[in-house]
Amino acid sequence: MEEIKTPQGGSVIKIPIEEEVKQAYIDYSMSVIVQRALPDVRDGLKPVHRRIMYAMDTLHLSSGGKTKKCATIVGEVLGHYHPHGDASVYDALVRLGQDFAQRYTTVTPQGNFGTIAGDPPAAYRYTEAKMSKITEEMTADINKDTVDMIRNFDDTTEEPAVLPAKFPFLLCNGTTGIAVGMATNMPTHNLREVAAAISAYIDNNDISIEELMRYIKGPDFPTGGIIYGTAGIKKAYTTGRGKIVIRSKFTIETDKHGRESIVFTEVPYGVNTTNIINRIKELVRDKQIDGITNANDESSDRSGMRLVVDLKKGTITKIVLNQLFSKTDLQSNFGVINLALVPQQKDGDPRYCEPDYLTLKPNYLKPEVLNLKQLIMHFVNHRDEVITRRTIYDLKVAKHRMHILEALITAINNIDEVIAIIKSSENTDDAKLKLEKRFNFDDEQAQAIVDMQLKRLTHLQIEDLQNEIKELQAWIDYLQDLLSNHQKILEIIKNDTNQLAEKYGDDRRTDIIHDEVEEINIEDMIKDEDMVVMISRLGYIKRVSVTKYKKQGRGGTGSNSTSLIENDYINQLFIGSTKEYLLFITNLGRAYWIKIHEIPEAEKASRGSNIKGLLQVSADEEITTIVSLKEFSDDQYLFMITSKGIVKKVCSSDFQNAKTKGIIGIKLNDGDKLISAIATDGKSEVMLISRRGKALRIKEDSVRPMGRASCGMKGMKLSEGDEIASAVRVEQDTSIILITEKGFGKRISFEYYAVHGRGTGGQRIFGNTEGKGEIIGALNAKDNDEIVCMTSQGKTLRFKATDIKEQGQGASGVKILNVKEPDYLVGIDKVQDKDE
Repeated sequence: MEEIKTPQGGSVIKIPIEEEVKQAYIDYSMSVIVQRALPDVRDGLKPVHRRIMYAMDTLHLSSGGKTKKCATIVGEVLGHYHPHGDASVYDALVRLGQDFAQRYTTVTPQGNFGTIAGDPPAAYRYTEAKMSKITEEMTADINKDTVDMIRNFDDTTEEPAVLPAKFPFLLCNGTTGIAVGMATNMPTHNLREVAAAISAYIDNNDISIEELMRYIKGPDFPTGGIIYGTAGIKKAYTTGRGKIVIRSKFTIETDKHGRESIVFTEVPYGVNTTNIINRIKELVRDKQIDGITNANDESSDRSGMRLVVDLKKGTITKIVLNQLFSKTDLQSNFGVINLALVPQQKDGDPRYCEPDYLTLKPNYLKPEVLNLKQLIMHFVNHRDEVITRRTIYDLKVAKHRMHILEALITAINNIDEVIAIIKSSENTDDAKLKLEKRFNFDDEQAQAIVDMQLKRLTHLQIEDLQNEIKELQAWIDYLQDLLSNHQKILEIIKNDTNQLAEKYGDDRRTDIIHDEVEEINIEDMIKDEDMVVMISRLGYIKRVSVTKYKKQGRGGTGSNSTSLIENDYINQLFIGSTKEYLLFITNLGRAYWIKIHEIPEAEKASRGSNIKGLLQVSADEEITTIVSLKEFSDDQYLFMITSKGIVKKVCSSDFQNAKTKGIIGIKLNDGDKLISAIATDGKSEVMLISRRGKALRIKEDSVRPMGRASCGMKGMKLSEGDEIASAVRVEQDTSIILITEKGFGKRISFEYYAVHGRGTGGQRIFGNTEGKGEIIGALNAKDNDEIVCMTSQGKTLRFKATDIKEQGQGASGVKILNVKEPDYLVGIDKVQDKDE
């Protein structure tokens, strides 16, 4: 550093520019940190918010009074307290009155204060505002020397360094702000939970953060939503930093045409709904999300929030939901940073010193990241100081009043002498001196005597003075006891906070799901109904509601159910509920499963979707068997039968990891393939039926449980050229329905067949398979069951089981469906009975 003399006789000090820039930047940073961006941990307010509340208090804009133009409020703040732009003040004022930005609004708005859709507020010349009841709690007792008053920017008046803040603003309303080199982002909480936690802390200062979390479950945002997982909450509360995942709440609606819509009724905190709708439309336009026809904001004052996303028919709702959550703000992360300014003692870092704050109190304000317990502790400490200072002030006022009352009583008791002294005095000052000398009064007491009105001499007035002294003495005793017993001050803090919770507290708006859930589960929102699932030889799959198939009598030509490409035909048919698992087993013995509702729904005439888009099936694999399961259980088995009569029993829980990638289900010999898999309880009886009309009834427990990779054992002995066509579970009050490739069908009772040993040849079940066609399917059915059969070219027929009469063992059935070559029947299944 070098000093240089100037020609005019002055001097210039040369300073390295890097040092000057560094110091100037530090000064600027500290000014932004302390005077603009970060809240004070005691009242939870930034300077602009504190000045707005104090200005409204000085303007007497009470919650029970009239509103006043926001321009007046902004002008008062700018003129006396806040030397910055009017836009920043009005923006802060508006935010305090927005119920979607503040969990508990501290400004009562009149006029357009903006919307969650991003609509801006009207100009401050049009809008009006006043204090809310909570704001009155923030400024209560401010005139009782409860907080330090500092000089304003032009030294013309005073403003509070901090508000008394009976309401825990920082915990309940949170804050957000970007300073220089640091930022704060604190979530909102429920007042009832906060009050309970404050009470618990006062009762036990050594309470742990985990114990405090029993009271404060997590953030409670004004816009509701759902918090997924508690790990982020716990980290934020213990370290002051954490990430909280918030998802929108939604319902699924279905119109009269069966089209579904996703209706979002709550969104994550801080999200702009217009931006969400625009983003969804952009994703649809760019084909990043399929299945959406439209997206609109249908919110209104009556219906509340209502963001409607319309879906194409057959769209898998779960997939669209997950795409919306991953690509839009319908799911967002709230990054918690509990950074606030904390008062420090004299040995604090002077760089964080706010000069105005030092006029009365040698404290520094230092930014600190705080955990949950520290936030509660600083609020309690602040209220402790406020109530102590209020008590001292009230005691001072009470003692002063008692001092005056004692003089008045003395004067009244000696009224004749007092009057004589006053009458004999030359002037007021002379009278005061004589009274002070005679009765040992001080100046204030003497002044009160000479100012005393004659009406005080009445008997009633004298009694009033005596009663006031008694009440005042009791009040003084109470205040002195309060100051001597710190625990009673803490009880006042607890009672004040609990009373606030009773007055202004409400129910939690944000739900918390404790599990870390990545995928949304909408099973409860999906309609439980039967679906016809069809798979073609070339791998096209679709599901169609059974309600689309009208009931017909047997013997007709059926109705078209699909549109096939050249050389393709239907080779699998299955009926199951939308909520069931659908287990696919291929010709290579691999097993895959998906939920039926995950298969794209389509119209009868459509081709469907390629199954390789749903399952990771290799090019040389072909779906040969489908079985439905309500759940994967250790008490449930899959009884498998191959075309060569091999049987195998596997616990269904062994397949729960199959999902779309697949796992080995059975080891097949060359030339063999899986024909059927039946869900059983391990103790049933099973009927094996061959293509050429032989049937074998065996007990399931004759087949021991095996692992997934095993080959199985001999189930039925087959004649040369014959193979297994189907297998059914033997059940009471049911009969067997058989169907051949040429469209003939037959119903026969299980009573014709006795149980035989595994590996035998069985008994005759169908007569003329050469003329009527080989058996391609069988099932057990009750008299009131409805059956659906389908041909390779997509012709379907729905009929009642009783449309086929029961016949004996050697009968060859009746005509079910007129089938013309090269078409032939490929599958049969029944509509599920929901009462079962």
